[in-house]
Amino acid sequence: METAAVPVSRSACRATLPSSLAPRQSRVALPRRAAPTQRLVARRSAAADDNAAAEELPIHKRIAFPTVMNINKIREILPHRFPFLFVDRVIEYKAGEYAVAIKNVTINDDFFRGHFPDRPIMPGVLMIEAMAQVGGIVMLQPEVGGSQDNFYLTGVDKVKFRKPVLPGDTLVMRVSKIQYQEVFGVVKMGGKAYVDDNVVCEGEFRLKSVTGKHKET
Repeated sequence: METAAVPVSRSACRATLPSSLAPRQSRVALPRRAAPTQRLVARRSAAADDNAAAEELPIHKRIAFPTVMNINKIREILPHRFPFLFVDRVIEYKAGEYAVAIKNVTINDDFFRGHFPDRPIMPGVLMIEAMAQVGGIVMLQPEVGGSQDNFYLTGVDKVKFRKPVLPGDTLVMRVSKIQYQEVFGVVKMGGKAYVDDNVVCEGEFRLKSVTGKHKET
């Protein structure tokens, strides 16, 4: 005896399949690849963010230093000459307020011949002298017509030497005015010197104008 075939609809077959094997009703939308122009804009935006972040870094942590005053301009301001000029470049400056400057420490510096021949280390007093020279640049104010005054170092206070400075180091010095007694021609300044991320020297010092209207008799 023959049995009649019962027609089964395709939808019924689909309903009997496990959900993991049933064909999907809709496709999953894949993310579209950004157009070349959009990718270029995104890269430029990321680069701008990186540059903005770099500007927020402390000055001693920046890789590239802009030049505000080169050595020729510095020689027009300071009376010091070889082997006692310890400022190679100024990278930030506000006349009468502060300056950030660089001293490139090299094995060819004259003081390394005696300090010390077997273990060259920059003398701490020369770090103070270098910062005092930066202080002189701050107070001589070339932007407002220059000055014929010279500032002598007359005192130091709260000086600390934290790490040795060796040939090959880049000494970054920030010196700011704390107080200026214009009547007496005396300025009190504070300074810090860095190598990489480390403070190597810091202190306060006083400079006195000895020429011009404050000239000693």
